[in-house]
Amino acid sequence: MPTNNEIREVSSTPSEPKVRDQRGILLAIAAAVVVVDRITKHVVAQQLPDGQAHTVIPGVFRITDVHNTGAAFSMFAESASPESVRNILIGFSIIAVLILLVMLWRAGRAVTVSSVAFALILGGAFGNLYDRVVYRYVIDFLEVHIVHYHWPDFNVADSCIVIGACLLLIEIFRTQPATQDS
Repeated sequence: MPTNNEIREVSSTPSEPKVRDQRGILLAIAAAVVVVDRITKHVVAQQLPDGQAHTVIPGVFRITDVHNTGAAFSMFAESASPESVRNILIGFSIIAVLILLVMLWRAGRAVTVSSVAFALILGGAFGNLYDRVVYRYVIDFLEVHIVHYHWPDFNVADSCIVIGACLLLIEIFRTQPATQDS
């Protein structure tokens, strides 16, 4: 039988409400990025084989089939040692995914701009890592021309990484509310 002190300890609760852990929602966002990335890459590979392209907006936007063996913007794609570049990129991607998982785990108790950004970046990093491991290249398919500038081909995973990075920059430079010290 519990004593009076034990009853008081059990029945006393803090006055602040418990915040529901939102990590599941954030991991679902990351998983959704991976799923949408996989579906879009599969459709492109099926509909536009062998490097073909489909013009959506003439002179501005095309859907292409590009196999990127390099890093972002096809850096290192023409390397003398493509297998070494691939292995380094896979290693870097694995480390990035693990770091992002830790950051999402720490920041994921609540849905915030930062936690959503981590989820988007995690999903994008994992989507491209999957391609590197399974296909030995990343499937890029979105091609944009702005006036005379040709943006390197990219994909849904890349887009989510960039959106996540922009959200983090916004969060960094956003004016934080002043806290009251008691």
